[in-house]
Amino acid sequence: MLTILITGGAGFVGSNLAILLKEKYPDYSILCFDNLKRKGSELNLANLREQGMKFIHGDIRYKTDFDQICMPVHCVIDAAAETSVIAGLDGNTDYLTATNLSGTINALNFSLKHNANFIFLSTSRVYPIKLIEEIEVVETDTRFEIAETQKIQGINQNGISEAFPLTGSRSLYGATKLASELMVEEYNEMFELKTVINRCGIIAGPYQMGKVDQGVVVLWMAKHFWKKSLSYVGYGGTGKQVRDVIHIKDLFNIVDQQIHQNEKFNGQIFNIGGGRKISTSLQELTNACELISGNKIQIQSVPETRKADVRLYISDNTKLSAITDWTPEITVSETLEDIFLWIKNNEHQLKPILS
Repeated sequence: MLTILITGGAGFVGSNLAILLKEKYPDYSILCFDNLKRKGSELNLANLREQGMKFIHGDIRYKTDFDQICMPVHCVIDAAAETSVIAGLDGNTDYLTATNLSGTINALNFSLKHNANFIFLSTSRVYPIKLIEEIEVVETDTRFEIAETQKIQGINQNGISEAFPLTGSRSLYGATKLASELMVEEYNEMFELKTVINRCGIIAGPYQMGKVDQGVVVLWMAKHFWKKSLSYVGYGGTGKQVRDVIHIKDLFNIVDQQIHQNEKFNGQIFNIGGGRKISTSLQELTNACELISGNKIQIQSVPETRKADVRLYISDNTKLSAITDWTPEITVSETLEDIFLWIKNNEHQLKPILS
């Protein structure tokens, strides 16, 4: 019977992991730690309490907030973050750095105190933007594809691997997550804390409060559901930029293994995403949303590319698949169907947030 602390436990990723863990391991104690800053996260509290989870209103920026947790903890899943790719670009970096870097250090120190295994949810955004933009691509009717021949290491037609270079700028958000990764590695080496780092691509599914800068899959379906307009921004305004998508349940399946087989994963870094098979361009995402929702909406074309955007990102899961039997299974269409039903069944609550 384990006790697991999930920081960001009322957010999309944290709350889903908590509920899925409780469903599979009803005897486990799951502690959900969150400051409820993200709009809509308070809606997840009822689900957590119904499932028997303990909610702790705390902020990872303040190490004293962890003092509320008196019981022994066996594993910490750090899912708390300021996740916007444009965070800090207005010059105000205080919340971003305090949450994503100082907060991770506070969570690491808590793990060290409890000798608890530490699972860090990082991001594909740790890879440098300029190098990603130098990936050779082929343009098709609906998307950009990775070309067969490449000049940069760590990129092949499976996607971007952990060998992709890290030199260069990556957005302030990505920089704080990479800095946190360095601290996780130090704690693993210097204090022998058991850790694993997961560099996730786009994670999607129900209970995500999607925005333009984070949670685009939910945003796209929500705009179709309520018949609101969208825009293809950048790269000529054609909507051909591509991301891989991993359903939260597929992410849970590998985190579950990391909790219970920590020796296999200890001290390692993994790229985790849908891969080439479960990827989509914005144009393809639009077509899928139209098919599922039955609605066609106006989509404007904005040719100019935004700062911190990238043409293409696909996760190469080869390293992870080589040591496990894990592979992502839930398709983009299935993820969109889950999101559509969640919005339909909770339309009144979600309309002020997502429409």
